[in-house]
Amino acid sequence: MKPTLLGLCLIAAIPSLGRSQYAPGHNFSPNVKLVAHVPLDAQDLVADIEIEQELSRPYAYVTRERKQKDGFQIIDLRDPSRARLLYTWFIENAPLHTGYGGGKAGKYFKLNGRYYYAQSFQFGREGVDADLSVIVFDVTGLPDTSKVKEVGRIRVPEAVGGGHNLFAYKHSNGSVLLFITVEAPPNHPYGAHIYDMEKFVAGAPNSGLVGGVPLPEPRGAPRGYHDAYVAYEPVSKQDRFYGGGPETSPLGGNFVYDVTDVKNPKLLASVVAQSSMQSGGHTFVATPDGRYGLTIMTSPAHQPVRLWDLKPALDGTIPVIKQPIGEWTADPKKTGHMIEVRWPYAFIADYQNGLRVLDIRNPTDPVEVGFYDTFNYRMPFEPGGVAMGAYGLDVRNSDGLIVIGDDTGGFFAFKMDGFDGWNGHDWGMPNASSAQDWDNGPDGAPKPAKVS
Repeated sequence: MKPTLLGLCLIAAIPSLGRSQYAPGHNFSPNVKLVAHVPLDAQDLVADIEIEQELSRPYAYVTRERKQKDGFQIIDLRDPSRARLLYTWFIENAPLHTGYGGGKAGKYFKLNGRYYYAQSFQFGREGVDADLSVIVFDVTGLPDTSKVKEVGRIRVPEAVGGGHNLFAYKHSNGSVLLFITVEAPPNHPYGAHIYDMEKFVAGAPNSGLVGGVPLPEPRGAPRGYHDAYVAYEPVSKQDRFYGGGPETSPLGGNFVYDVTDVKNPKLLASVVAQSSMQSGGHTFVATPDGRYGLTIMTSPAHQPVRLWDLKPALDGTIPVIKQPIGEWTADPKKTGHMIEVRWPYAFIADYQNGLRVLDIRNPTDPVEVGFYDTFNYRMPFEPGGVAMGAYGLDVRNSDGLIVIGDDTGGFFAFKMDGFDGWNGHDWGMPNASSAQDWDNGPDGAPKPAKVS
């Protein structure tokens, strides 16, 4: 691992409880500009964040979790410099819900000309809605909030514990799919469920469930993936699922599956991170060409971003990848949470270190090129804990707007100098990222009639 000069400077000062890490006005690099900040209610934690990609629909969705206010809020970005809270939805009968989780993550999708938002939940087994995984809302009518309507709820009685994460994906066969990572019992065949959202919206039996992704861990281990990412790879013509294994798993596996046939997923590559001093899985994403994987693990509380060359496993040269080719951290005593890749940049929601931007053109030596510390120790935090600060982030490809959901700071929007939008073709890459082309499907994929 080769920390940058900026990283070394940050490591030099470990702030005391409740005090700023920086001198006034210096909690950011000069090339990262704050566009908007909506504090929200710091007493009720912010979780993940999602931004719609069309400029004609200037909405960001912020997940709220715990403290009996679980749900989501919508931020209006018609004028990003004057961002405002547009809408709030919290689940009913809040005191009857138990558990540490609550609202976890959200994704929007477009289907048959309408727009939907899917919000995942993870409640305790002792209270109500223990089997609730996701609630789907029709948000087509925004900015008229009276037209936001609940479409339906996905419940998984055989996997009590809810849906931790989810990923909305336009499959190469034309289907709009929702991948949901589940809290599954040891005998459950899947670590993630796959739902056809057209069937779900139409009221299909069993919530439109069409398949699942296995978790190649021993029976008796936790059965659910932690996070999920899905992307099309045009050379192999494969839809690929990237799953971070259970956070508490002794193997610490991250796995790549071919999900072109959602009923018959095929394991393509395994990254067993335990051999690199990482216990458990968490976040696992890929570069647009599928060559490199990036991971973050939040426990134990001193994990770097790791970069892995997936090619030897994808080619069948080796069965399991056990050693990263690159690592990066802003502070070896802390860790990050979520990653968005827009080659050659990796945007990191780095918890107590805020937004971090890496240049990963040389994956063996990632270099930090920008940052903004959204946390900056303005709020008291649990000594020794790391899970506070920049929780989630997203990037709007059309104009390069970067949004952050900070646990206690609320909603932030940024622009980085020189990053005014993203298309993979500009960098000699497939145009593949977490952002989906809902009208045309994955870049490079054939355009068949939708499979029924």
